[in-house]
Amino acid sequence: MSTQSFDSAYPFAKRSTLEYELPPFAEITDAHYLPAFYAGMAEQLQEVDAILATGAPTFENTIVGLEKSGQLLNRVALVFFNKSSSDTSDFLDEIEAEIAPKLAAHSDAIKLNPELFARIVALRDAAPSLQLNSEDAWLLERYYRDFHFAGAHLTQPQRDELKVINEELSVLEATFSRQTLADTNDLAIIVDDLAELDGLTENEIATAKSAAMSRGLDDKWLITMVNFTGHPLLTSLTNRGLREKIMKASILKGARGNEHDNKTTLVAMAKLRARRAALFGATNHAEYVLWERNAATPAKVHEMMRKIAAPAVANAKREGADLQAAIAADGGDFELASWDWAYYAEKVRKARYDVDTAALAPYFELERVLTDGVFFAANKLFGLSFVERPDLVTYHPEARAFEVFGEDGQKVGLFIGDFYTRDSKRGGAWMNNLVDQNFLLGQLPVVCNNLNIPKPPAGEPTLISFDFLTTLFHEFGHALHGLLSHVKYPRVSGTSVERDFVEFPSQVNEMWMLWPEVVNNYAYHYKTGEKLSPEIIERINLSSTFDQGYATTSYMQAAILDLAWHEIADGQDVKDVEAFEAAAIEAYGLTYPPVPTRYRTTYFSHIFAGGYSAGYYGYIWSEVFDADTVEWFKENGGLKRALGDHFRAELLSRGGSLDSMEMYRNFRGRDAVIEPLLRRRGLLS
Repeated sequence: MSTQSFDSAYPFAKRSTLEYELPPFAEITDAHYLPAFYAGMAEQLQEVDAILATGAPTFENTIVGLEKSGQLLNRVALVFFNKSSSDTSDFLDEIEAEIAPKLAAHSDAIKLNPELFARIVALRDAAPSLQLNSEDAWLLERYYRDFHFAGAHLTQPQRDELKVINEELSVLEATFSRQTLADTNDLAIIVDDLAELDGLTENEIATAKSAAMSRGLDDKWLITMVNFTGHPLLTSLTNRGLREKIMKASILKGARGNEHDNKTTLVAMAKLRARRAALFGATNHAEYVLWERNAATPAKVHEMMRKIAAPAVANAKREGADLQAAIAADGGDFELASWDWAYYAEKVRKARYDVDTAALAPYFELERVLTDGVFFAANKLFGLSFVERPDLVTYHPEARAFEVFGEDGQKVGLFIGDFYTRDSKRGGAWMNNLVDQNFLLGQLPVVCNNLNIPKPPAGEPTLISFDFLTTLFHEFGHALHGLLSHVKYPRVSGTSVERDFVEFPSQVNEMWMLWPEVVNNYAYHYKTGEKLSPEIIERINLSSTFDQGYATTSYMQAAILDLAWHEIADGQDVKDVEAFEAAAIEAYGLTYPPVPTRYRTTYFSHIFAGGYSAGYYGYIWSEVFDADTVEWFKENGGLKRALGDHFRAELLSRGGSLDSMEMYRNFRGRDAVIEPLLRRRGLLS
């Protein structure tokens, strides 16, 4: 792909002069990215050369020098990868295909530089005499681990092979992501007859109509696929044939033998990761990855997972028996299948607890949930306030900017919410930064939340499902981790913690979703103004362990697939992806046909395109800390400012500036225990 030379007048050339250093999106065009990437890489290599020329290593000239390096590259990378995830195009895909291996090679040129690593090793060896404060000492240790984990200690032939592997993996990861999005879009279900949508709300039907019209299918309805197995609409669609069609389409993503098939790509990635691990002396990729995680070893992960697997699938089978009885009571003479589960689970939930979560959407109108729920809880807990800034130009017209203030009116940062699905946005929900908070460069945070809520027709309210409600609070927990960061160095800002710890703050934030003071502030019927009754909320809480057998088993299956793919040995080949999947799940005793894995391998973007390789277990590992923390909040009075201040001071504000386990002990006064998690998921007798 040809590119023009970098111009010093380009948007990325200097730090933004806009408020909060918000990138100048009104000026940025697609043509600016590649020149900025190449200029940024060249500039950082010059900065590294300058570090090497400074004489004897000091913390200031080496570690702080590295922290200050690469600012141009960082600016363009943060903007580009946010844009390519949330609003991609063929042109951006081409840029990513070209730049991914170049970025991998650039990173290796720095982290595999033996002279630079020698300076870091010398400083680490001399650390006791350097009189560093705790944050500086941890930053030095992080840099040593970063370089060691990257392979700086390897022999020259090993480093040369590693560079080739890293470049190949970067290309394959971009390919997997691109093919998954394309196949997800192609697998959307076209509905010809309105009668087939029986059971859906007016708003859901209007959303399907709007999606069809956006693709030129004016006389149809369109059900777009989501990134995980199944679909939210399966809870309410009465047409069993359509439910089956949706479920079967959802598990075909990336596995149809067409131009978007991911099987060859993912097998190649697994083999390359195994080979890379062998260079480091690790048995497999999982062992290599877990050296840098709280779990430390695959054996510890398996130990925890096996405590959960057997009771989870036993619960799921008991739930399945209840659903089979509901099918019989409904006059059905068929065996429970995966496309029936959500529909009949709602029937059983309603009969048992008098709760129909599918009917709650009119009480969860997006604008009210956001301002009177998500923002309200953050105000009560941390003293934050939010003011929308429609005057600020973001990367997409649907991405909205909110200025965030502290209790005394001081500026905290910017929050950008991009809530709606579109064909140009990858599936799922996530948080990322456009600017990392740090004192070294004097920057306040700019953080984004991306969701994939179906967009209703113009003028209609956005009524969200119970699942999307949970996701909204969850992702905002990540945003708070970024917004409340209070650290000196960019390397340890915000969510820069171990992968199996990063989900913990976001999971904690879910607790406020149904906290009485919060839910009573936002859950009003969008038409009548009727308040969601406390009795319904209580029944929702009572049903919290309902269907947890399904949820836990489905999640566990995916976590096991992740580990299985990343415990293959160097040189091991996988000929049949489907057979490999089935064997891995069966080996854990998790095979139960009505409960499909949350992600099949061919669309498991978390592990093949999202940085979670050998780390998907981290959601439930983090949930141990989350459940323990939720109990602490409840035991001490819940939504109290003093509790929020303690959580913020000891944990959220520290980013990755301290060992995560030490942070948790400082916050909780002890290590986390697993019993609250088992209790939450109904796995304790």
